[in-house]
Amino acid sequence: MDKIVLDASRREIIGKHVKNLRKEGKLPAVLYGKGVESTPIYLNAKEVSRALSNVGSSTLVTVKVDGKKYSVLVRERQKDVLSRALLHVDFQAVSLTEKVRAKVRIILEGEAPAAKEYGAFIETGLEELEIECLPTDLVDQFTVDISSLENIGDSILLKDITIPKNIELLEDVNAMIVLATPPAPVAEEEVEEEEVLEEGAEPEVIEKGKEEEETEE
Repeated sequence: MDKIVLDASRREIIGKHVKNLRKEGKLPAVLYGKGVESTPIYLNAKEVSRALSNVGSSTLVTVKVDGKKYSVLVRERQKDVLSRALLHVDFQAVSLTEKVRAKVRIILEGEAPAAKEYGAFIETGLEELEIECLPTDLVDQFTVDISSLENIGDSILLKDITIPKNIELLEDVNAMIVLATPPAPVAEEEVEEEEVLEEGAEPEVIEKGKEEEETEE
């Protein structure tokens, strides 16, 4: 992924009044962390939404405030419930010489032969990994190839994937990432017994209706 650089400006508007910034196409945010006091800022909403669309919490981003650059991680995003538009972002400044903790997403790729040949269901376990490393060693994702799942019961555990030596895992190495489980049994359709009427006989409800009609006459 190309290096992401976002231009920001300090903001004086805080609290409920930030809604006026949003109307102007500006995104309120806050910058805090290593070497910086908590600073309210704002950015171009469209540019940030586009730039951060595929950015996870382990992606190093550069934020420029009044000409000064900060290496940051995106720690929290607030979104509108309906439109899913960004409402606020928290940027944590980090030191490039000090280790940080981050969660990295797991992406599955390939096709499991067990699913194709035996109809196995591919059950997922861990979806992200918590790690610790220098900011410059952070990765956007870990890719896991599931083509090794040849039979029902095959699995891929955390210890089965390759992790760079400069990254420390903060997870149980025996944790499951994926497992090929037996296909769900097909539920048998309940067959309701149909009432068999004698040949030439009328259902009782119809006969009752006829009697009522005759009485009314």
